[in-house]
Amino acid sequence: MMLQNEFVNWFRASSPYIHAHRHKTFVISFGGEAVLDAGFEHHVQDFALLSSLGIRLVLVHGIRPQIDQRLAKLNAPALFHNNLRITDDLALQCVKEAAGLVRVDCEALLSMGLANSPMAGCSLKVASGNFVTAKPIGVIDGIDYCHTGEVRRIDSSAIHAQLDQNNVVLISPIGYSPSGEVFNLSAEQVATAVAIALKAEKLVLLTEQPCCNPANAQPVQQMTTIEAETFLQQHPDIDNTIRLSLKAAIQSCQAGIERVHLINRAMNGALLLELFSRDGVGTLISSTAYEELRPATLSDIGGILELIKPLEQQGILAKRSREKIEMEHTDYIVLERDGLIIACIALHANVECGFGAIACLAVHADYRGAARGNRLLEAAYQKAQQLHLKTLFVLSTQTMHWFIERGFLLSEFNALPEPLKVLYNPQRNSKILCKHLE
Repeated sequence: MMLQNEFVNWFRASSPYIHAHRHKTFVISFGGEAVLDAGFEHHVQDFALLSSLGIRLVLVHGIRPQIDQRLAKLNAPALFHNNLRITDDLALQCVKEAAGLVRVDCEALLSMGLANSPMAGCSLKVASGNFVTAKPIGVIDGIDYCHTGEVRRIDSSAIHAQLDQNNVVLISPIGYSPSGEVFNLSAEQVATAVAIALKAEKLVLLTEQPCCNPANAQPVQQMTTIEAETFLQQHPDIDNTIRLSLKAAIQSCQAGIERVHLINRAMNGALLLELFSRDGVGTLISSTAYEELRPATLSDIGGILELIKPLEQQGILAKRSREKIEMEHTDYIVLERDGLIIACIALHANVECGFGAIACLAVHADYRGAARGNRLLEAAYQKAQQLHLKTLFVLSTQTMHWFIERGFLLSEFNALPEPLKVLYNPQRNSKILCKHLE
């Protein structure tokens, strides 16, 4: 029964993300190492699940180890300079072979539909093509990179046409020139260019290891682009796959992609946990802070109601109707985390009489203990000072001590201004607290 309840709770908690992701375009990049792994089939099953939930999916695969394997069989060295492959004529032949094989293997796995398997009845259609126009990198520092190239243009309209037909688009790290030449490209660069060209809602990079802080080996949950740039400067020796992914994330965010996720592919179900749970399991990169404290809007009403409902049922908060919150929505301040309202507070101000009432302070149960209540209260203080309020009142049944620890004093009913006396509910028998602002 416990496992059933956990599943039901998780499924219900994932529903806001299911709604939010539907009809959105996600670009997912994974290395050739992932394709060689025996567990790659599980990733393909997750890709199929995302597609079945209405997500427009573009997959970009890598081929680095497959190229190296072919070169090794030919007793030919893998040539690199500044962590970038030098693709001579022999290496280019290996690139073509590797790209063709990996593409076919991916298409085969995406075509599975055996009964009693996670992809039963899936019937995915996969589209590949010459979506990437490339040009040669040329000679840098005296080194001729030969057939190694960089993205020149992405045929976004052709990709959108495939997505509009509910096809999954699979792209290899290969580019073509108008003159018919073939170029070996970086999978991270292709994924970045595709995400930017499509104006994708998300770029997801499946990495070979988690993004951790070398100073303490702790996973990094989130960074802004500025923090990511600082992180790379402070840790120049970080693993190259993480470095490439972080650079791709920074470039994507700076070009308008709202969210980029770095996910350790070794964790079973990591893609689903990252996209359909509140905290995720990867590293989120965004241009702005992951959590935003801001004034509430009418579109936040549903989130506020969902947030305060458990507290109303416990008697901690007085019940409020949707209509009342809609009428007073400009009094509310919310804390938004990845599109979800996780905390709120209301300051009902009476500017003429110079007082305000703090109300509806709520923090989601999963996000307590990180001083979010303090942030909300401080925001209410700042708003009160801007309105030149002299005194703040709080009516509380169960959180008196929290407010007392923050400078509020117990008061009496007679000390309430007349407008608050009218609203006071004797049945709740709330304690009255007040604080005089400087």
